[in-house]
Amino acid sequence: MTTQASPLLDWSPDAVVFDCDGTLMDTERHWQEARTRALRAFGLRPAPGFAERAKGVHYIDCGRLMAEEAHKPELTGDLTTALLEHFMELVADDPVTMPGAAEFVRSLSGRLPLAVASNCPLEVVEESLSRARLRRHFRHIVVPSGMPPDAPGADPAAVTPGVVRPKPWPDVYATAARLCGARPHRALAVEDSLTGVESAWRAGLRVLGVGPQPAQAHAGRADLWVPALHSPLLKSWVRDRVPRPAGPADRIGEQRGHEQHG
Repeated sequence: MTTQASPLLDWSPDAVVFDCDGTLMDTERHWQEARTRALRAFGLRPAPGFAERAKGVHYIDCGRLMAEEAHKPELTGDLTTALLEHFMELVADDPVTMPGAAEFVRSLSGRLPLAVASNCPLEVVEESLSRARLRRHFRHIVVPSGMPPDAPGADPAAVTPGVVRPKPWPDVYATAARLCGARPHRALAVEDSLTGVESAWRAGLRVLGVGPQPAQAHAGRADLWVPALHSPLLKSWVRDRVPRPAGPADRIGEQRGHEQHG
């Protein structure tokens, strides 16, 4: 859906779960540069359209994809390692938030449980959010753990207890909603990539897409797309549909009101 009237704007969630790269932090360009540097180190170049195919993909799967598209499967491990090393160097030097992200997070903080569900390594997410002074707003950070679904001997259909699979599997969003104490259909995911939208949709969350709306069919799995998180629609939505918890003064006033009308 587009930024026209959406049922999402008439709804109040019990928790909000954010993607990190490209949604909270302006790091997608770092991933693109890291992919280019990793390929260049082995005398390779990204294939046309590779940046879009790799967007939102777990870095281990991205390393495998780079090796496959270069017809160099033997370089999968080396490319994956180089990709992560280059990315961590770039993001440490330039931690920048996406337009409106910090303001939107702060407007929700204290009103609802907030979490992050990311395909990035935990240390990358923690460092990025800490440098942006956003870490304290999130109760939980969920990232993939354990064996990737395409690892040798892994069953892609299996759900192993304690293992959180990367997006587009639903695990990170399902886990984040549960940790926030919200049933999936009562939680909102905020995403910029089709990989992430697919993950949240499969987990049963409602989805807010951010950025240019992709033309692919799966973009329709988002309930609403906005150009950026400083959208006036979102400011109005927070004001009208995400009330602040009642403070001591409010509770006293409510009690007196009940006493007067009792």
